[in-house]
Amino acid sequence: MQIFNAALELSSPGERAAYLDQACAGDKPLREQVETLLQASGEADDFFKTVVASQHPAEEQRAPSHPAGPPRTIVIPLTEKPGQKIGHYKLLQQIGEGGCGVVFMAEQEEPVRRRVALKVIKLGMDTRQVVARFEAERQALALMDHPNIAKVLDAGATDTGRPYLSWNSCAACA
Repeated sequence: MQIFNAALELSSPGERAAYLDQACAGDKPLREQVETLLQASGEADDFFKTVVASQHPAEEQRAPSHPAGPPRTIVIPLTEKPGQKIGHYKLLQQIGEGGCGVVFMAEQEEPVRRRVALKVIKLGMDTRQVVARFEAERQALALMDHPNIAKVLDAGATDTGRPYLSWNSCAACA
């Protein structure tokens, strides 16, 4: 996995090939396995970046005697970006990323205005096991009371159903 993760970080095919030459050191089955994973990862990224949603859902519900033609579609991005909203929060900038989640500096707009850190589970990582671990993390943080531990302010889910949590302790927000 270390070789795959390191190769994934390299953007140019030439850099990846040179890295794999060095990292796999002539181990052809290992190299083939890593290349297969890299290809699958690229295909998965393309798949998870967008979802097609109907622009006119009422047209799809018309009776067959009134054909409306093919439904028009719009593409909805499934990854959060600065400027977008999650619940009462406007995302300002990404400040961190881990294996399962992304952390943003965000501005809470209601019921009070303040800057917070907001962590959301990455698309594709929202499996039952990861969500359960995330919910346990939220609960554990919410119960802790120490000046060096972030205070959970809020928790919820995005429009696509992925859980998030916000907290007040964010060095980048100060």
